[in-house]
Amino acid sequence: MSLTLDVVIDTPDETVDMKSGLDTLQGVSDAARCIAETVLTGKVPERQNHKASVRTTLKQSFKGSYGQIFSIDIYDDKIDRKFRQIGKNAFVELIAYFLNESIYREQRFELSEKAQRVIADIGDSAEDLIKQLRLSPLKQLHEVSEKFGYEVKIRYRPSRINQTELAKFDKDTAKSVYAKPAREDVRILGAITRLNIHTGNGRLQVEGAVDTVAFGFAGKYANVLADIRGKLSENLSWNNTHHEDVWVYLDITARPIKLRDGKVVKYIIKELVL
Repeated sequence: MSLTLDVVIDTPDETVDMKSGLDTLQGVSDAARCIAETVLTGKVPERQNHKASVRTTLKQSFKGSYGQIFSIDIYDDKIDRKFRQIGKNAFVELIAYFLNESIYREQRFELSEKAQRVIADIGDSAEDLIKQLRLSPLKQLHEVSEKFGYEVKIRYRPSRINQTELAKFDKDTAKSVYAKPAREDVRILGAITRLNIHTGNGRLQVEGAVDTVAFGFAGKYANVLADIRGKLSENLSWNNTHHEDVWVYLDITARPIKLRDGKVVKYIIKELVL
């Protein structure tokens, strides 16, 4: 089974510095393979080689910025059956989910129930995968964005004329790879706007802010007190069905994860004042 994707580097003249371009393509390849192998086997690969059961293959390039078609290919019958069971649509959702989670960005669509079940089945490996992506693949992927300011897009390519953008990387997302936890906890008032009940990751809006920010927990979400999980779900339900003017804000103690310039990209929730 094969899944066709492409990567687009938005350059003004359809050319790109060879070293940075190759590093970026390598980062895209490693990220795609890492996600695919974790989803299909439940284990996060620490090393990837040419004999792996899940590989990426370069296809033809195309005009219009610098574009390269590639595919994720499976060379193991058992893993291929797992891929077919998940299905292409849910598999593509999962690629988009992990790519966007790894750069603390909100994706444009809600995950299907099938994709959410896969994440639940993966368990702790889902968070381990996100950490692995930030270690090396995403640093390489951002080479042309960091050095030349070009945007990099990864797209699903079901046909020659139909492409769906899964994730976009730029100079801002490059900074997120180097985000670090602050030294101290903070207390915020936050409204829950999105929540994955299997991982505990989601988005919240701090009172007075315009944009949402990622949040999560340090340990397994299953080990979080039922009262806290219930409060998050209740708050999400209210905020998703009411106008922003009447949103309910939770009193949260959290450890912020910050960029070098001090911008918070994620809150690790420590406590809720119930």
